[in-house]
Amino acid sequence: MAKIAIILGSDSDLPVLDKGFKIIEKLNLAFELRILSAHRTPEAVTEYINSLDAKGIDVIIAGAGKAAHLPGVIAAQTVKPVIGLPIRASLDGIDALYSIVQMPGGIPVATVGINASDNAVLLAAQILALKHPEINAKLKEHRVEMRAAVLEKDRQIQEKYNK
Repeated sequence: MAKIAIILGSDSDLPVLDKGFKIIEKLNLAFELRILSAHRTPEAVTEYINSLDAKGIDVIIAGAGKAAHLPGVIAAQTVKPVIGLPIRASLDGIDALYSIVQMPGGIPVATVGINASDNAVLLAAQILALKHPEINAKLKEHRVEMRAAVLEKDRQIQEKYNK
């Protein structure tokens, strides 16, 4: 089964994952969650990255705030796709966004919006869907449901305001 690794730099970042966990549950995605720091536990980060193949992990979401080096440190050690999730820990998360999105040439990190764990999970699912038709089908169903929800809200607004 395809699996996502979610690595956060601190347990204080866990609440940011709430929206992402809802998507994981909805799409029934397998994942593994770790708290590892690029600065405080660099050896443990390397050890974990080296274990990804044995664990069946195909894509990584790395969330970090402030200097946000974790996604880049991970990307430097693997060719698996890494999705950087900038977390609003200081400076409204702009510092984390800049740290993640400005990777040096040759070491890419896909980057989603600040605190956008739902988009990080959806992007991970889209990557997995390239090899897993069941995930592809679930993503398509999710899109249909989102479309229907917006159209229903539009219908309600029209009914309320357009008389």
